[in-house]
Amino acid sequence: MKMPTAGSLMVGVQVWARRTWAQIARGWLVVCVIVGGSGAAAPYPSRLAEADGQALAVELRGQVPVHESRSSGLLRLRDGRGKWQESIPVTLDVRIGESSWQTLYQALNPDRTPRETLIVTRSDGSPNRYDYIRSGEGDPRAGTAVTVYGEAAATPFAGSEFWLSDLGLEFLHWPEQRLVKSEMRKGRSCRVLESLNPAAGAQGYARVWSWIDLEHRALLRAEAYDAAGRLKKEFSIGSFRKVDGRWQLKSMEIRNEQTDARTRLEFDVAVD
Repeated sequence: MKMPTAGSLMVGVQVWARRTWAQIARGWLVVCVIVGGSGAAAPYPSRLAEADGQALAVELRGQVPVHESRSSGLLRLRDGRGKWQESIPVTLDVRIGESSWQTLYQALNPDRTPRETLIVTRSDGSPNRYDYIRSGEGDPRAGTAVTVYGEAAATPFAGSEFWLSDLGLEFLHWPEQRLVKSEMRKGRSCRVLESLNPAAGAQGYARVWSWIDLEHRALLRAEAYDAAGRLKKEFSIGSFRKVDGRWQLKSMEIRNEQTDARTRLEFDVAVD
């Protein structure tokens, strides 16, 4: 199977296939196919770790979708006891401007009116911008847009385990990036990128390890740790399917290691 090629959340991920939902995963934002066991790891040469890590992070941040698009799906929430709580309809629009591009996420009420809206704006040389709106009770036009950057985006989207910063692949913008090892996972050659956050808050991520598929530059797994070195969340990409000759991401999931709560995004096909 030919894999899709390898946005600011999570999210502040923007794992974020050059099209629709799959481009989120490319950034996470953006790791090897998770379908079996892992092979032996080889340490990365220390003299190259920082320079090559920075170069890879820059490359991942610079991946811009080729086309504008719209996708839909479901945000499924499961609590720490293993009970699925609700399924929230969601849409994603990809917009491409002259000097920036945006991903617009909307969580919808049962009547398809907006429940929450997130717009992640990315541009070269600038930090991710997160514009976040919660709709008022009974009035989807109510609510005030809040603009945040960096650590301030470490807040849940629609009550899920996905932070705004996760959806924006914020960790790729941290100042410290280095390659720590090479690893075979499920038959794929991967590089493990370590992203360090020197300004991590008490509730945020201090370190993220992401597995990057060497050939396709696709992020398919990530682990986020808190300031005490404890694993906080795990992010993984599910399966893909081919629709009208194009690869579509079928699902991705994030799990809170400390509570065992998880959120799964399940996708329909894109609407151009």
